[in-house]
Amino acid sequence: MSSEDWCYDSLLTVAEKLRSGQVSPIALTEFMLERIKRLNPRFNCFLTVTPEIARRQAARAEAELRQGRCRGPLHGVPVAVKDLCFTQGIPTTGGMSFRKHFKPDADATVVRRLRDAGAVLLGKLHLAEGASVDHDPTFGNPVNPWRDDLWTGSSSSGSGVALAAGLCFAAVGSDTAGSIRFPSAQHGLTGLMPTRGRVSRYGVFDFAPTYDTLGPMARSAADVAATIGVIAGHDPLDPTSLLDPVPDYLSALGGMESLRGVRIGIDRNYNGDGAEKRIIELLEDAVRVFESMGAEIKPIIFPDPLPMLRHTWEVQMAELAAVHARTYPAMADRYGPRITHGLESGLRINPLDYARTVIERDRFSGLLRLTLQEVDALIMPIASFQSVTWSELEHHLEAQTDHSRVRMQRFTTPFNASGNPTVTFAAGFSEEDRPFGIQLIGAHLSEARLLRFVHSYQAATNWHLRWSRGATSNSLGRVRIIQA
Repeated sequence: MSSEDWCYDSLLTVAEKLRSGQVSPIALTEFMLERIKRLNPRFNCFLTVTPEIARRQAARAEAELRQGRCRGPLHGVPVAVKDLCFTQGIPTTGGMSFRKHFKPDADATVVRRLRDAGAVLLGKLHLAEGASVDHDPTFGNPVNPWRDDLWTGSSSSGSGVALAAGLCFAAVGSDTAGSIRFPSAQHGLTGLMPTRGRVSRYGVFDFAPTYDTLGPMARSAADVAATIGVIAGHDPLDPTSLLDPVPDYLSALGGMESLRGVRIGIDRNYNGDGAEKRIIELLEDAVRVFESMGAEIKPIIFPDPLPMLRHTWEVQMAELAAVHARTYPAMADRYGPRITHGLESGLRINPLDYARTVIERDRFSGLLRLTLQEVDALIMPIASFQSVTWSELEHHLEAQTDHSRVRMQRFTTPFNASGNPTVTFAAGFSEEDRPFGIQLIGAHLSEARLLRFVHSYQAATNWHLRWSRGATSNSLGRVRIIQA
């Protein structure tokens, strides 16, 4: 294993090489561990590396594959998980340094399912403090491989950085208000926020439990399909997990056939309200690709989420306060200023504002359900501004006005509130060469359909194949759309 190219292969390409014996799980794991050792000091995306576990799991995978026993597409593939997922006997911090000595007694369900599928756990990935926005200063900020000054995308930051730097082939993130979607967009990746309850949250540090969702991040829709097929499904340990059977997401991708008959809804007024010009240009480029593949682009009116969003942040902070009741305010001095501000806001929320938000959340969810009866998916940006730098993000956050907060949330939080699945995917680059991502949103449990649409888009384009320059000299350079 000498070529840096290996680390940017798709998960499914690596899986095929492992099954055919072209690549050894042990050799691949050693290659990835060495790469992490060399690059993690720069990118700071792993809080804990687990070489002993990785080597043990790789050796088991190699022995089983030699015997002709294949557990599935993740067998022998090196992956990593966000460090809010419990790992037995391994520190799990939730991004908070005062928890750095916490070693759970059991694995989270997602970790167990990855292990049972034969995946190789490389380690635990960096995240914002308590899965919020800022990073604990003890751990420092992760660094975006595309550009050092670019934001790494909310709490699943380490998951985005590790994938963009070629340090794993799939990662588990979580999303409460965009924390799978922002890092996927900021790093040119594909990320799935599944239907709430599709993936068990047992053994995971909560943020706002009625908004939280776990999901996979990878380089392509096909890689995401392989991963969600492993981690999805009912879990008796999580009563909020769904009972519905898990489909074969990989088979549902089909071939590279057209999207004739597919209806994709767009509300150009909602998308364009306050959005930067380049955002709309790149979104329309993607719309034209879907049209060229036979999809019908249908104008719709997106149900207004503003009445719900006015106090959603405070409602989420109230849930966060309930989650942290054992340590806050008793250990308030261990918390950073921004998460402290959030907790205090949650403790002070007006009960009537809370009740109105719950009522409006139910109303919005019903209106969205009706809208999605008209189309197979909605297309939207992730944010109304381009991939931001850390300083630009700070400017947005420091405003701390209702308007600025709603502007940050308007394309992400509505779907956490309604529990609908979304797939984020790379769709170009800004004029400043910043990655750009958009999302497709579907009805509950429509993950397979959304992934098929994005898979078809990725067959007609190659934005998702572009590598970050920061971690390799083998950049593909500017990638152009391949005509469908």
